[in-house]
Amino acid sequence: MPVKVLFLCTGNSCRSQMAEGLLRHYAGENVEVWSAGTEPEPVSRYAIRAMREIGIDISKQRSKSLESLAGREFDYVISVCDQARQSCPTYCGTGRTLHWSIPDPASFNGDVQETMLVFRNVRDGLDKRIREFVTEIQSPQRPRI
Repeated sequence: MPVKVLFLCTGNSCRSQMAEGLLRHYAGENVEVWSAGTEPEPVSRYAIRAMREIGIDISKQRSKSLESLAGREFDYVISVCDQARQSCPTYCGTGRTLHWSIPDPASFNGDVQETMLVFRNVRDGLDKRIREFVTEIQSPQRPRI
């Protein structure tokens, strides 16, 4: 059975969307992955562009509210921002919870080149964490849920 993973952040527009795309890319059929936000906003064009640069297309992904996933069970719930971590005590009760404090690239104000640099840095940090996470969940000694 695939491992079921939910990424949470506030807007579900940048970090959680990139994490969803990366995990789907690296783990393929071994995971079912979703992302959601406590206050969803449209997927950031900068996130789409940053992911496209590494060959991952998230342009068809859509922001979802945390409530839209009510009733689903997850093996892992991973918050990627501090605010979402504080806002999801009931949802985080399912499965194993992890918290990755990732800076919000959407809060950066700069020109396109500067903004893209910030998004690339966040993408690359997530890429490293996702690769480590995939190794963990594919390990025969994976913690039982």
